[in-house]
Amino acid sequence: MMKPVHSTLAIGGTIAVLTLGLVDSTGVRTVSAQAPVPSWGFSGEIHRFHVQGRVDLLVGAGSNIAVTTSNDGILFVDTGLEQNAEKVLALVRKEMSNAPVRWIVNTSADLDHTGGNEVLAKAGSTTEGNPTPVAAHENVLTKMSLPGSGPARPTNAWPTTTYTMAQKDFFFNGDPVVMYHTKNAHTDGDSVVFFRRSDVVMTGDIYSTVQYPRFDPAAGGSVQGIIDGLNLILDLAVPRHMQEGGTMIVPGHGRVADEADVLEYRDMVTIVRDRIEDLLKERKTLDQVKAARPTLDYDIQYGSTNSNWTTTNFVEAVYKDLASKAKGGSR
Repeated sequence: MMKPVHSTLAIGGTIAVLTLGLVDSTGVRTVSAQAPVPSWGFSGEIHRFHVQGRVDLLVGAGSNIAVTTSNDGILFVDTGLEQNAEKVLALVRKEMSNAPVRWIVNTSADLDHTGGNEVLAKAGSTTEGNPTPVAAHENVLTKMSLPGSGPARPTNAWPTTTYTMAQKDFFFNGDPVVMYHTKNAHTDGDSVVFFRRSDVVMTGDIYSTVQYPRFDPAAGGSVQGIIDGLNLILDLAVPRHMQEGGTMIVPGHGRVADEADVLEYRDMVTIVRDRIEDLLKERKTLDQVKAARPTLDYDIQYGSTNSNWTTTNFVEAVYKDLASKAKGGSR
């Protein structure tokens, strides 16, 4: 007789139960249906958690949002979905600070990361009285402002401070804040944001604890770019003891992690890429690659059949990315 194996995950006082597999009478676990991506990140119920140092995390707005506050002002990394922006601001005003919003940083142009830009930017200004700066890579501005590149976005939500080099840095609330451009990862405009003194890294959608990495070749993304971005995060992170703790890493979606978590994720992406690449060399079609299930041993943790980024989506994206580069003669 088979019985389900469950894992519990505590999130903001709520216990989520995930079915991880089936165990037969001998105690052997077998792979079962993939666990759905938790919906709490998009619930619209905003919760605050302290990460470490001077950085707090807000969840429930669509994407993870980092907040750091002082008497001089507030900085947000990502702003969630537009419909949740007022709730985000209300929680910050109630629990953290009534100071003006001084900075907004975007890790990508995605709506679940930039939807609240306009509302939160209106809640502050620079110390000289100018509009609140919204910082991002230049390609984020291009995507948000160029007609036909996506949903029309209000000009007040566009980045106003952009960079084109490998990194941009500034100082806020006692923390050096460093933005690193990760080329052709989730998109061509991703930034990893490092609060150097607090020792907290915001990864955007390069890393997730609840699904396979999302990337869009049409928007400049690639599986190799994802791996390169994860390697950058690993370069920034320093574990505290026995490869645990130390630098705290906040994914675009999911729980707070550390270097060991990202290392496992990087290895997973690399292994899946290599498997699909080997199948390509054997001239397997996309349908044959899907049938081979190159992600099978990771599906329990990251797979999904009923979200906006399923296991099939991930396999298709990797296959098409590698096939395109194989035709061009490079990975």
